[in-house]
Amino acid sequence: MNKLMLMMIVAVVAGLGFHPSHVNKAENKETKPIDSVIPSPEFSETQRLYDSLNLQSILDYEAFEQAMIGYKTIPAKNKDILTVIDFTRPSTEKRMYVLDMKNKKMLFHTIVSHGRNSGGKYATKFSNKHGSLQSSLGFYLTDATYQGGNGYSLRLTGLERGINDQAMARAVVIHGADYCSEDVIRATGRLGRSYGCPALPRALNRPIIDTIKNGSLLFIYAGSEEYMANSSVLKNHERQRSKTMLAQNEKASSGQTAPNTMVN
Repeated sequence: MNKLMLMMIVAVVAGLGFHPSHVNKAENKETKPIDSVIPSPEFSETQRLYDSLNLQSILDYEAFEQAMIGYKTIPAKNKDILTVIDFTRPSTEKRMYVLDMKNKKMLFHTIVSHGRNSGGKYATKFSNKHGSLQSSLGFYLTDATYQGGNGYSLRLTGLERGINDQAMARAVVIHGADYCSEDVIRATGRLGRSYGCPALPRALNRPIIDTIKNGSLLFIYAGSEEYMANSSVLKNHERQRSKTMLAQNEKASSGQTAPNTMVN
């Protein structure tokens, strides 16, 4: 009886045309991997450089990414050097980075003071106004050196109207200061503050100035939404990116394949 029932079940299954291989083929078809998304060439380049400089644990990627937007679009005389200051970090941490873009290595990583009225341990307020005693964000070109009241100093030209273009008139310069030292941090819990200048430790002032002087790019970052909304450099980049995306969409809708050039 059992044998007869087994034979009947086999006959029914065979009549239905059930084959395990059909299921396997369907499963294989359903689990076929999709094509990978091709990363943006420019994004990949920025990410690779960030990784090769070993900045992952010491500099926020957004700060580096924005600095690179300016580096790629601003015609600086000296493209071998890029300097970034990250004011999202407290003054007790090293937050100035001098990067050798030609040889892909970091030359200096040091503490740097912010303006007196920008904040205490953290810089949170920024201004382009005379007498504000605050730091200014954005892109600068380094200028010539001079010997002033703070010793060996480096003039800065602010490149962004309404954000830092008064830097030269305000005498916002790079210079050394006794209040920018590890001893001051140990004594007070933070660095001393300037009148708006990015002040450096005395021992590093001259070597850093001599490295970055005469036309290299400096970017001061603070993660400020107000700055990002008003920066001509970043807004021009966004407009260009939007145009590129629109062109890609138009080509795609017309049946043409456009290269992926979106920058993240």
